[in-house]
Amino acid sequence: MTAIVFGSLPFSGQNGDKIVSKAITTAIAALFKNTGKLEANLRVEPVAKLLQGSVDGFDFVGNGMLMYNGLRLEAMELYLQAVSIDFSAIFSGKVKLRQPTQATMRIVLTEEDLTTSFNTPFIIDKLQRLKFEGKSLYFQHTEMRINDDKSLRIKSQIKVDDAVEVTTIDIKADLELQGRTKIQFTNPQYGGNEEGQILGKAILDHVNNLLDLDNFSIDGIRLRVDRARVKDKEFIFYGTAEIDHFPERKK
Repeated sequence: MTAIVFGSLPFSGQNGDKIVSKAITTAIAALFKNTGKLEANLRVEPVAKLLQGSVDGFDFVGNGMLMYNGLRLEAMELYLQAVSIDFSAIFSGKVKLRQPTQATMRIVLTEEDLTTSFNTPFIIDKLQRLKFEGKSLYFQHTEMRINDDKSLRIKSQIKVDDAVEVTTIDIKADLELQGRTKIQFTNPQYGGNEEGQILGKAILDHVNNLLDLDNFSIDGIRLRVDRARVKDKEFIFYGTAEIDHFPERKK
């Protein structure tokens, strides 16, 4: 029966699980501005269960993923178990869940990703909502580096209101998790002159208030982090993705 149904579709000669894997990969890729390698694989036995939308498991691995807001992920891995999908929607390029599901997650960010992200209009706009002594701040040339002791160094040139000279901030801090949604810079050390140190403290407090994953949520997906580690100049986050529905294709 499965062979008859799949044979009548415009994907003859392919297995049903490969058909769906390809469709899901295409749908997920459309959510990003640019991507490197993406691969989605379904585990289903027997394949006939796909006709009812029943899947034993679903693995997604991607790298070089640039979001439309400018944020970049070096790698993202999602592993789902026993997911139920609307099989009929696959052939219109959509991934529809019949019920919410949860995936284990691994996300990798390089120090280049962090530097790029903090220089995007998306992040700069959030940073510049901070007023320092009632004055506006203008960020430029922000640089993020991972130190050998696994701490993070943040450097930025900031123009305060209409001042001619820029103020340089230079902060060294550790990265810690608080709860499952907050990422915080702790144990800070401030370099530079007195003005830069005072400004740096105000900015770090502002950044810590911003770094709640719910502030960066994707439509239909909530991220929760259980563990973070630093290895080979990369931040690696482990947790879960609570998926109510897959986001619609970016217009």
